[in-house]
Amino acid sequence: MLTATTDAVRRAGALVLRRYSTESRPANRDEMVSAMDGNATAVADLLRPELEAINPDATWLDDEHGSGPLGPGEWWLIDPVGGNLNAVHGMTDWNIGVSLVRDGVPVLAVVYFPLLDEMFTAEKGGGTFLNGVPVRVSAKTSLDGAVTGTGQAKPGQSREVVAKIGDSFRAMLGHVIYVRVSVPVTHQLAQVAAGRMDLHWQFDNVRAHASGVLLVQEAGGVVTGLKGEPWDVTTTEYLAAAPGLHAAALDVLSPR
Repeated sequence: MLTATTDAVRRAGALVLRRYSTESRPANRDEMVSAMDGNATAVADLLRPELEAINPDATWLDDEHGSGPLGPGEWWLIDPVGGNLNAVHGMTDWNIGVSLVRDGVPVLAVVYFPLLDEMFTAEKGGGTFLNGVPVRVSAKTSLDGAVTGTGQAKPGQSREVVAKIGDSFRAMLGHVIYVRVSVPVTHQLAQVAAGRMDLHWQFDNVRAHASGVLLVQEAGGVVTGLKGEPWDVTTTEYLAAAPGLHAAALDVLSPR
């Protein structure tokens, strides 16, 4: 199943590459939304029949900003173009993300960065791989050298969430060497899985993050809610970190 899913996602990435240009500059919000919708629809139209053929028992869901519980059974969760806003503005941080969730637990993840031809994959209990090579999270044990990040889960976030993001940025910046605030979230989670970044936290979880969460977990990282509780697909706020930094980062984000 993983090989077939990876092949499908690679084809989706090639499709977006044909639509992508570093010269793209939408003139206004309407043009931006139209281009983003075009990208998402093209990817969904390609992936849906392929993934349904791979696992016809799984329910299809491509609402990348959706949140909350899922029903029992298997679900294909699709983020057609993670960082779609970046893609339509000619920037480079965008990807195609797919996860298979079984009874609320992510069991398969594929996150592909077409511009770099980097394919991140994970299966529950099987480790995380980048282009077929195993990767591990950072071995750091002190926040003072940590490369960290957070970002928006979706447009139009509430004032409460915006305030939390700002407050957490200031708090974390007092303890680490760098804080990245950007989208897509799956980009940062993949970098944590590969040890390129050390931790990522989020105040507004959406189900499409499940692919990145599984990448971190299977690469040896720790993912919990901000009170230290186990992560699940309904967790609203979470921290994904290298084991040696998780407790210290949790103290910064949720001081006791």
